[in-house]
Amino acid sequence: MTPASISKGGHSGMKRTILQIVLLCVLISAVSGGYFLVRHVLELPFRATNDAFHKENFPVNLDFMIPAGVYIDEKMTIKEVLNIRLKKKAGTYETVMKSLEEVIPQKYLYVGDTMLFLFWTFLYLTFLRVFTFAGYGRALRVSLLLGGLTYYFMPDFSPGKIDDVIFVCLALLIMTIRAYLASKKKRTQ
Repeated sequence: MTPASISKGGHSGMKRTILQIVLLCVLISAVSGGYFLVRHVLELPFRATNDAFHKENFPVNLDFMIPAGVYIDEKMTIKEVLNIRLKKKAGTYETVMKSLEEVIPQKYLYVGDTMLFLFWTFLYLTFLRVFTFAGYGRALRVSLLLGGLTYYFMPDFSPGKIDDVIFVCLALLIMTIRAYLASKKKRTQ
């Protein structure tokens, strides 16, 4: 190995590091530039921008963003119009659940949530016991986790995600305690 080959190897590592730093700087510049560009565009006045697009006969204008039945004055920005346009309307399920929440007491809604969670858990427990060789303990722990995850993503009777997270965390807590007890038992033997 000659000194020239050693120096070439050392320079290629340095070149690679410098190239990575330059690419990282370009990436950071592109992302931050895009962020500030989008932020600037969203702060433009909507009507003046849309009128300029119409005047210049641009193939794309902002007419698709105009919500039906809303007056847009000269001071409204593109961001405000976009927020009005994307405002989510309550669906049929949310409307029905809101009316039920007013009639049914909260504790009965929580009982319904618990029954729904236990229903999903029972379905998974039955599936695991029938179609796998898992024992009752393992099947119960896995079905509690799968029931909690299914309950988390399915509609339920109470608003918010707190009850959903509680059911998933309950299953994870039971699994963690079981793993701790098993490792403790293994260490003592």
